[in-house]
Amino acid sequence: MVSIELPKEYGYVLLVGTSSAIIAMWHGIQVSRARKKFGIKYPIMYSDNNIVFNCIQRAHGNFLENYPQFLFLLAVGGLSYPKLSAGAGIVYLLGRIVYALGYSSGDPQKRLRGMFMHLGSLTLLYTSAHFATKLLGWI
Repeated sequence: MVSIELPKEYGYVLLVGTSSAIIAMWHGIQVSRARKKFGIKYPIMYSDNNIVFNCIQRAHGNFLENYPQFLFLLAVGGLSYPKLSAGAGIVYLLGRIVYALGYSSGDPQKRLRGMFMHLGSLTLLYTSAHFATKLLGWI
């Protein structure tokens, strides 16, 4: 049996990861509500004439497109830098919420208000890459 010892602070990483699942569910609920409000039936993904629905659906889709790499970078970077990675994860998730709220207004330009999410994702990329290179003995 292999044993892995995690730093106590890795709990913060796990809490951020759990919070991200709640945000993913929130996105799904937003799309479901918009479907009901605008009468968009399954399996139709986008409306031919309702920009607000399309923006809500796109915000959800964009979240899901980026979710796997977020979770990977959070989990890996958190092994060596749990507090920094958890903080970066919070920044990323707050940016995602602002992005979704702006996009859901029906004005796609308002999604740009959440672009500070990339500060979080770049930090996670750094913590993961630094951990990997440290493990390999390159630094």
